[in-house]
Amino acid sequence: MGKTEEKKKNYTKREVTDFTEGKYKFQLFGRWLVPRTILPLFYKIEYIGRENIPQDRNFIVAPNHISYLDPFVTGEAVKKPIAFMGKKELFENKTLAFLLDRLACFAVNREKLEVSTIKTAINVFKTNRWMLGIFPQGGIRRNRKIEKINKGFAAIAKQMKTDILPIGITGSEEYNWIPFKGKLKIAIGEPISYNQELDDIIDEWGSKVAELIDYTYVKDITEPESKQNLKEHCNLL
Repeated sequence: MGKTEEKKKNYTKREVTDFTEGKYKFQLFGRWLVPRTILPLFYKIEYIGRENIPQDRNFIVAPNHISYLDPFVTGEAVKKPIAFMGKKELFENKTLAFLLDRLACFAVNREKLEVSTIKTAINVFKTNRWMLGIFPQGGIRRNRKIEKINKGFAAIAKQMKTDILPIGITGSEEYNWIPFKGKLKIAIGEPISYNQELDDIIDEWGSKVAELIDYTYVKDITEPESKQNLKEHCNLL
């Protein structure tokens, strides 16, 4: 029991020393294998807006989430090491947990923004090399709508005083296995300032990503209590 709890805790909390050169090289291998080698056999891949990527500061990488390809194509688009948050349930599978760990991913509770999550985000940026990757919609959404946005990414941005890079991904809502038949688009928007109210950050991310990939943005105005809870968690630090 104790060993199991310790292992899960380790997947949630990351120290600066956990973001190693070996994990960066493993990410580079994944970027070579998936977006550069395998995907071009099935998709024409288009990267748009790379000029919007900040080169002089850290930022939060925030794409929409439509398939398991997203972390790989996002990494190739940004061309920086990214520590992605992944739902804690993914780490319950030992094999998958091993691979995610090698890719520098860490576990997060999607239902509640925890202090350990914010502390890990702090440690990511302390490396002065790694970016923090968050899928604001949480799980995979293939209905071509930007909706049901989790609030935590905005709270973390404000806590870290870090801008958010919005990224729209479309084309792999359904996997294509016919050679050279699919089209995959990764569009990068201008950074979103953290120096706004939480709701304004969330609204700007949703509307920008929807515009980048011609999705429908469904604004959520029903959760005022969530915003207060996020503020309380941030104030715990």
